[in-house]
Parts: sequence; C-alpha cells; structure tokens
Amino acid sequence: MRTETKTYDITVVGGGLAGICAAIAAARLGQRVALVQNRPVLGGNSSSEVRVWVCGATGHGVNRYARESGIMGELFVENQYRNPEGNPYLWDALLLEKVKAEPTLDLYLNTDVHEVDAEAIAGGGENRIIKSVTGWMAGSERRITFISPMFLDCTGDGLLGFLAGAAFRIGREAHAEFGEAWAPEQGDNITLGSTILFYTKDTGRPVRYLAPSFAKDITQTSIPLKRVIRSGDSGCHYWWIEWGGEKDTVHDNEEIRDELWAVIYGIWDYIKNSGKFEAETLTLEWVGALPGKREYRRFEGDYILNQNDVVAQLPFEDRVAFGGWSIDLHPPQGMYAESKGSKHFHMDGIYHIPFRSLYSRNVTNMMMAGRNISASHIAFGTTRVMATCAVIGEAAGTGAALAASQGVAPRELAWSAVQQQLLKQDASIIGLRNEDSLDRARNAAVRASDTLRRIAVERPSTAYPLQSQVGMLFPVEPALEGFSLLLDASANTSLTVELWGTGRLENYIPAERIDVIEVALEAGEAQWVDIPLSWRPSQPENAFVIVRENDFVSLRLSEEPLFGVLGFEYKQQAMKDFDTDEKLQPIVEWRMGGIVRQPFCIRLNAETSAYGAEKATDGYVRPYGGPHLWSSDIITDGRQPWLELSWSEPVGAVEVHLTFNDDVNEDLINLHHHTTPFETMPELVKDYRIEAWVDGDWQVLHRETDNRRRKRVHVLPETVATDKLRVVAESTNGCPYAQIVEIRVYEG
Repeated sequence: MRTETKTYDITVVGGGLAGICAAIAAARLGQRVALVQNRPVLGGNSSSEVRVWVCGATGHGVNRYARESGIMGELFVENQYRNPEGNPYLWDALLLEKVKAEPTLDLYLNTDVHEVDAEAIAGGGENRIIKSVTGWMAGSERRITFISPMFLDCTGDGLLGFLAGAAFRIGREAHAEFGEAWAPEQGDNITLGSTILFYTKDTGRPVRYLAPSFAKDITQTSIPLKRVIRSGDSGCHYWWIEWGGEKDTVHDNEEIRDELWAVIYGIWDYIKNSGKFEAETLTLEWVGALPGKREYRRFEGDYILNQNDVVAQLPFEDRVAFGGWSIDLHPPQGMYAESKGSKHFHMDGIYHIPFRSLYSRNVTNMMMAGRNISASHIAFGTTRVMATCAVIGEAAGTGAALAASQGVAPRELAWSAVQQQLLKQDASIIGLRNEDSLDRARNAAVRASDTLRRIAVERPSTAYPLQSQVGMLFPVEPALEGFSLLLDASANTSLTVELWGTGRLENYIPAERIDVIEVALEAGEAQWVDIPLSWRPSQPENAFVIVRENDFVSLRLSEEPLFGVLGFEYKQQAMKDFDTDEKLQPIVEWRMGGIVRQPFCIRLNAETSAYGAEKATDGYVRPYGGPHLWSSDIITDGRQPWLELSWSEPVGAVEVHLTFNDDVNEDLINLHHHTTPFETMPELVKDYRIEAWVDGDWQVLHRETDNRRRKRVHVLPETVATDKLRVVAESTNGCPYAQIVEIRVYEG
C-alpha cells in the first residue's frame, strides 16, 4: 500500500456531469484542480455504467431557446458530431478527453473518498472548515489525502459534506415550511427511488430466454396494468423501473439493486415468453449493475430554492444558472405504485438558480453542485436532471476558483464578479448582459457588410392542416405592421388570428392577448393572405401569433428555418396527483412537435432591426425578447459577409472572443434518443478569418477552418495596434445566413 498527500487549489469530489463541469471551469481559470471519482469512468448517471439520457432545460421540447451553453453546451454539440448513434462508451471517452485536455486538472478515478478532516472554526458558532479529504484508490492500493483551501461536493449522495458536518436534509418538507403547493402536510423521509436500465438487441435469428430463479413474476404485480411495456423499447424508456423511495437509498442500496434486477429479468421474461410481444429475435444486450440514484442528501445553503421560486421564475439578484425541466416527482412505491409513474408541473419557461444555493451555510470552504444543492424536495424535482446539474457545476466551479484565488469564502464573493465571469465563458445567465469593463468591443462602433432587414420565410414545403390551433413566434423590433401567411383554402371561409405577447422576455408562450382579427378567405392554393395586425411594444420583444383551427385551411411549412422564427403545435394533457388521486391543473404545452426546424411560411411587412450588427455587442449571448445576434442577409454568389468593430483611437488587441450561433433551440440529448439530420449545427460559421486594419490594409490575424464550436477564443501571437477589426465569414455549415452572437476584444 502507498500513502500519498496531494495539494491542490480546489478538490472536486464526484465525477458526474456536475463535477466534470465544476472541475473544468476551475481549471480553465488557472486553478490547480483534483477531480476525484469513485467509479472507473466519468459521467455518473450518464455514463456507460448507468446510461440515463442527459436531460435539461429544454424539457424534451417544451421550452424554447433553452439548451444549455458553456461547458455542457460544448459536450452536447461535440457528442452530436462524434457520436450521433448515442454509443455510451464514446460518451465516456468524450468526457474523459475533455477532462484530460486541461493541463492544471488531475483526475483520480476509482478513488473513493471516505474520510474528511474538518474542524470547528474558533468563535464561528456552528461553522466548520474542511482541512483535507482522504480516498482509497481501488486496484492501486493507494491511500491519497487531498489538501485544498476549497472543496466541492459533487457526489450526488453528499458524502463529503456529511462527513464534514454540513447541514443537510433528507426527504420531503412539510407544506408549512415554504408554502409549496405540492408539499405534503407533514414532512417525512420519503425520497425518489433508484433505477436500473437495460438494453436490447435484435440478433436477426430466434433467441430463447430462460429467466433466472430470482426473476420476479410481474404478472402478480401491478406493473403490466400500470406501466407501458413494449418489445422494441429499452434504456430510458424504462425509467419507471424505480424502487426504494420508502427505503434509505444509500444504506439499502444492495437491497434496492436486487429488487430492480429481479424486476428487469421478470419484465424480459414477460416480453419474451408471454406471447404478447413480437420479440422472437430479441436478446438482452446489457443490464446495468449500478442503481441510478435520484435523491438523497440535500445541503443547506444561505438560501433554499423552493417550488414558489421555480414557478414564479424568480430572477434572483445572484442568479448564476438556469433550469427548465418540469418539477418531476415520482410515487414513493415506484414501479409498484397503482398510480402513474410521475407527475409534472411545467413552468411558463426557464427558472433561475441562485449562487447562495451552491455553498454550505456552515462549512465555509465547501460548495456543492448537482442533485445535492440547497433546494427543497419539490424544487429538487426539477434541478436534479443532469444538464441542469452540469450548468450548476460550472457556476460552482467558477465561484470556487474566484474564491480560492482571492482567499475568501464563497459567501464573501461579489455575485456580479461570478456572473460576469460565467458570461465571459458563455455559461448563460438569462436576462443578464456583458458588463466587462475590459472588453473593448463594448465601446466600439459596429457595422456589417449587410444585415437581415426583413423577416420572410418563403420557401414552402408540405401543407399543415389546421385541425387544431397553431402558434408562431417572431421578434418585433421596432414595430409590427402586419404580415402575410402562405396557405391553402379548400372553400370560402374565414380565419381567426390572434396576436399575443409572451409576458416575460425569456418566455415563449402566449401570456397577454393584444389583438384579434378575422380574415375572409377565398378558396385557392398557395395564396399569400394579408393579416393586418399591428403592434409597437415599449421594448423589443417577441410576438406570439395564434391561428385558430379551421378544417378548410392548411398552412404551408417552410423548408428553410430562420433563427428567431418558430412554429408551434398545441397540446393539452390532464394528470392526477399520485398522492391524492385528484386531478391536477391541465398541462397546456405549446410544442414544436414534428416541425422542429420548419416554421410556417410568413412575411412581415415592416423592416426589422432585430438582427442588426450592434446585436453582437449588446451584451446578451442568447435569445431574450429577440434573437440577439447579427445576421447577414441571405448569402449569394460566394459573398463573404463581415462584421466590423472600429474605435476612435487604436486598441492593442491580443485576444478575440467569438460566439457563433449554434441554435440553442435544437434539443440535443446524449445517448440515442433524439437525432438530427446534420452532424454540425448548420447555423455555425464554418470557415472564417479575423482581420485588422494595419497600415491602410486588412491584415489577416487568424484563419479558422471546419469550425463546429459555438465559443471560440483566439489569442493573437502578438499585440496588434488597430482602430478597425473585423470577422469575415467565409462559409457556414449549411445555413444561408452568417450569424455571430457576440464578439469581444481584449487588450494586453
């Protein structure tokens, strides 16, 4: 056995997506970081050991422009390019590569931290401080002690914080504590259970199956009656194979695993041998051995996020991350419950997560990220999904890096400093803008070769019958002065069209009706029909148009999407509360459904300034009441559009930051669940060059080819004194427009 001591600026314990993003964020800010993971692979519940889909704020298409950016965004887009088939082992490899790419980040796999040296702070009341943590590296017989001024608990179960004496909670809070609508009258220790998944494979020849003796006869349970079982499903389609909510999901982990195994092998026996399914050539390809846990300890921070905050989309002054998954809670009995497998509360859009929920209230040098942050059980029902855990991880890692570099506790940090650093990294904070005083682009004059001035989605594809109402969304800046729709009418009729506002700039559903009109239609195909609705909002924002159902009318979809213009289908669903069996408020969702990248054909009469050159320096890095990017007009004849910054006096440019459009409206999920017809986002600029005006001519400072990333940072080989700098888009990955979300310039 070897005994070792390692010293780092920051030690991150837990190598799920929260821990990965925390460690990478801290390392990129120059900190020496140890990432300690007790499994042989990274990724936690998303890894090849468990194989849960990485879900997040998009809510499988419920929320618009909600896909995560920052480090999680890098992982999404790179996985889409490298691993469109959703191979879980390639996902493991991508995570490992990202971690190993950071020179100041050391990875310790198979290392289980089980000792914590923490002590009370003299005169600090209940406050404590962690001195070191110690882990055992399985297979290597190494006992390693990690000494750091800052620690992050990204373990999920919260073991590090528990051993350090951090205040925590387990179970459900009583209704009286936060006044949460979904909280029980009396608090208890009930949690969400654990799940084991399985994969199937079609061998192309008959395969028999003999169930092991421990397999459960599921026909003697409620499972066949209450759960959806299909022979072609596998993986996360069986998320409902869940148990242990009434157990202790940590201390009873072995019992929970055995019960889940018994049910999986019993379900497969039912599929293969009941005669009710076409499964003759199917076999079990993989069965997980590690229960995917959903819930255990949640630490107490200076603020406990609760259901009311999430539903109200409360814009905390110290917000550093966002989520958007529904509040998703499951019955305590799991797969044996007589009720449905889950109930959901869908907010009107994304919600915000405060920095005060990411550090312990009594362990002064401990932060947390993932499912163990400071949140009530009900709020945890949405913050627990992995892409949200990942953006929380980046925020926590960034905060830890700033705290370590300044020698202060996380609660002593200026929130604005954390926020501005996150924005610089392209880790989105909805509604906040770049206020970096060192960014010289903020005081530059901005112009472009050309700009998209008129919203016109005109190239038609298929007809879309108006069997139910549909929605359309587009930016209004400065005013709407009517628009036209391309449609077919099989008879003389009339069409009802409503104009709505979205209420909040981060929301994309109708909230306030502004006007309604009824338009007479004559029978005919492919006719552009004028809709004379007008609106001049007090600030730039999106308009939501509802076209009511009409059995005689079909709208035309377009083959070419335009960023900022969306089409929606309307769905309504009623659910029951599994605790009371009472009907919940109906869920109304404006979804894009099967028309994800196909808006309806529409022409706006008035010109728009929503895509102007100045949008690339307005401080916003994702849609917020409008697209907030510069877009060229349609590229024709090999033209190379450009965006230019100019200053009254020369600047000494040494670093250029570019953020390109990668369509954060496109839902991307690791593992095989959602695929796209393209490997790289078409909107991304593919080939480009950065030029400076030097001695009366444009000098190329850098040229990039085959770009497939949203955020690019280019450090110039030497300081360039110039009063004009521009980015020239030589080609895109398929989009007919060149688009830049943000440009920043820093001096030496």
